[in-house]
Amino acid sequence: MWLEREAGLLLPVAYHHVVFTLPAAVNDLVAGNARLIYTLLFEAASDSIREVAADPKHLGAQVGLTAVLHTWGQTLTLHPHLHIVATGGGLSCNRQGHLDDNPCWRSCRPGFFLPVRVLSRLFRGKFLAGLQEADAAGKVRWPERLLDEQTRRQWFAELRRVEWVVFSKPPCAGAEVVLKYLARYTYRVACSNSRLVGASDEEVTFSWKDYRHSGRERLMTLSLDEFARRFLQHVLPKGFVRIRHYGLLANRSREEKLEQARRLLNVEVQARPIASSAGGDGEPRRCGVCGQGVMEVVAGLPRQPGVTELGGEPPNSS
Repeated sequence: MWLEREAGLLLPVAYHHVVFTLPAAVNDLVAGNARLIYTLLFEAASDSIREVAADPKHLGAQVGLTAVLHTWGQTLTLHPHLHIVATGGGLSCNRQGHLDDNPCWRSCRPGFFLPVRVLSRLFRGKFLAGLQEADAAGKVRWPERLLDEQTRRQWFAELRRVEWVVFSKPPCAGAEVVLKYLARYTYRVACSNSRLVGASDEEVTFSWKDYRHSGRERLMTLSLDEFARRFLQHVLPKGFVRIRHYGLLANRSREEKLEQARRLLNVEVQARPIASSAGGDGEPRRCGVCGQGVMEVVAGLPRQPGVTELGGEPPNSS
């Protein structure tokens, strides 16, 4: 299970939560360029953190990042943003991010990760540079209002003038909180069944939290077509990976780097227990709702005549 795998990557350090949000003006591009826009979001955000963290003026270290893409707001409107959980320190490196020959562990200042304004402006510059490069290569499908080249230049200029939102939350209170937080966003959909209040042939009513008013729960009713439109705009391109690791946690050399970090932090790696209800990969089957309880197989139901696997056809159905 994903939770168990992630548990093996945690270090005994403070974890920081940083959110990178795309301006609303970019939303029009998502419909025809979802893979491109979301890839640029991942790259610009992760590169910004790694570049600033590697700068000796700030930390001079390679940190570990886990990034999770989230595309919706409470009312199912398009709101692409990236949640990044970062280690509050890392292995010493040069400005290019390459580890020192004999790296040491460098910790962030207590209660502080990296300067948000620096991250915001670097994020803006990297994203727009990547988008312009894609445009020059003819890889961007522009909406009708931006087909004119002069209009696009003005659009880019306006995006460079505004501040892009990067929000850094206080350090997480330990590894357990990090895992619970990540689990919430791992396999969520835009609107879960628990939020659906009512539906008919014409309308859908669902609940949402109004965070401008202390998270008060409210109800919204949309036409069936509008609800479907809002929901489907959050379906990611086929095969798109919405959870990614960078820095110390990047797949390449991850085990070696984590071993170095644990040694410097004086941490002993403990083997994870394997429950008797382990699946085929040797890991326990966790409850898909709470992520905590272990699922035990108590009985098997016999297959009924004429019923086959989900998605298949019953035998002799013709």
